[in-house]
Amino acid sequence: MSEPIQFDLAAFRERLVQRRVELLDLAANSAESRRPVELDQTRVGRLSRMDALQGQAMSLEAERRRKAELQRIEASLKRIESGDYGYCVTCGEQIPLRRLELDPTLPTCVDCAGATGSH
Repeated sequence: MSEPIQFDLAAFRERLVQRRVELLDLAANSAESRRPVELDQTRVGRLSRMDALQGQAMSLEAERRRKAELQRIEASLKRIESGDYGYCVTCGEQIPLRRLELDPTLPTCVDCAGATGSH
């Protein structure tokens, strides 16, 4: 087994915390677009209502993705605190630095991600 690659955990932690703040701000700023669409046809035409429903659906999907990313960020921060960050949660091998630089929330190495069909 080769010598583990050293990387700046504080920099990864800062990047994760900063992204968490961005996502929480986005969620707060987009809350209005996720509210139920008014179905009063006397106030809004059918096409406008369909546009509003489509906009709401897109906002709800964006929020679902934000929540999933926030969960990955929290899991990554816990791995940093426990000393397990940078190691594959499946096989225990070190995750290549380049992979973590692309997405610091990735919990698996390339081989294990390929085996499960994820990232």
